[in-house]
Amino acid sequence: MTQQPPEYPQYPAQSPQPSVPPEYPQWAGPPVEPQHRRPPQQPQCSQAPQYPGQAPPQYPHTPPFQQAAQPPQYPQTPPSAPTAPPTPPAPPDPTAHPHHISTDHTGRVHIRSDQRRTDVTAVGSLLLHLPNFLCSLFVVGLVSLLFGGFGVLVILAWLASGALVFHRPTESAVARRLLRLRYPTPQERAKLEPVWREVTTRAGIEGRTYELWVEDSDGLNAVAAAGHIVGVTRFAMNELPNGELAAVMAHELGHHVGGHAWAGLLGYWYALPGRIAWRVLKAFSSVVFQVSKAFGCIGVGVVVVVIGSITLATISSLYGLPLLVLAVPYALAAVGRRSELRADEHAAALGFAPMLAAVLGKLHQQEQQAEAALTAANGSVKLEESALSKLLSSHPDYYTRLHHLQPYLQQPPH
Repeated sequence: MTQQPPEYPQYPAQSPQPSVPPEYPQWAGPPVEPQHRRPPQQPQCSQAPQYPGQAPPQYPHTPPFQQAAQPPQYPQTPPSAPTAPPTPPAPPDPTAHPHHISTDHTGRVHIRSDQRRTDVTAVGSLLLHLPNFLCSLFVVGLVSLLFGGFGVLVILAWLASGALVFHRPTESAVARRLLRLRYPTPQERAKLEPVWREVTTRAGIEGRTYELWVEDSDGLNAVAAAGHIVGVTRFAMNELPNGELAAVMAHELGHHVGGHAWAGLLGYWYALPGRIAWRVLKAFSSVVFQVSKAFGCIGVGVVVVVIGSITLATISSLYGLPLLVLAVPYALAAVGRRSELRADEHAAALGFAPMLAAVLGKLHQQEQQAEAALTAANGSVKLEESALSKLLSSHPDYYTRLHHLQPYLQQPPH
């Protein structure tokens, strides 16, 4: 008999159920803004799924978004620019010089009642020119004989010609022809006039009374001539600080205020006919003497006797005044030296004593350099100045002028 397989209990068949995915809570997110106002946002990671009745699984924390690593930034070297030429050093500030003065005078200007005066040196100069004047008058009288009855008019015209010293057109002609001066350019005038205004303001003088002139010279010098001329060299105008230039101009103003300028020019003008006659006589005597040498000793003796007789007759008729003419140059030089010291005192009294002392030092240095050049040209043999040449000098030496400035110089701080 056939054996049947064992029977196992059967379970009821179950109908297949469709699998339903678990429901997860959804995040609504932030409120949506309009596109034109919404800033750009980085991508966000979704939350982990939530299971019912179970704690949410824990995952290792991962940054929601990582930007790609940026390469290191290195400083960029700008392209090399062409090398600029070195900047020249700035010129020194002229206002930093200790002898620079301010010319911005805004206060009230007091004008003195006595714009000009005649001091002792001016009177002495006029008196010392008296012998020259008489000699010139004698020469003009001899010349007037050639005009017959009009000779008196010639003498009167010559006497009246001295007024031309104060005639402006004549002064301009003297400045150009005799002194070799010229009018300043607008740039030079802009430099000179503020300094001159400061000088005349301190002195209480009307500055427009005088005319400023320039001499084209590289030397340190200035001049006061006639009645209204004040001239300075180009070197003094461009190289000196304005305080030292003011001291030079104040010195020349002292010559005008004291009457030295017009007295000297007036004496020179009235002595001119006598000077011309003296030069003509010297030239004639030299020619006659050279001619007489051809005739031997007898000819020379005759010339000496004739000239001696004329000289004695002249001296006896003019009471020895021609002999005084020989001593006049030395006396005039002494008066000139005194007038220079008075002009120095005038500048120092206006407050320019330190500046004037500095200018005198520069003048002394230039004189020493010129003396050294002459010594070198003479084979290193120093040329000594004679006593007579010193007596004929119209300016005192450096040490004498500095000595007279000592009372006006400011004492150094202790």
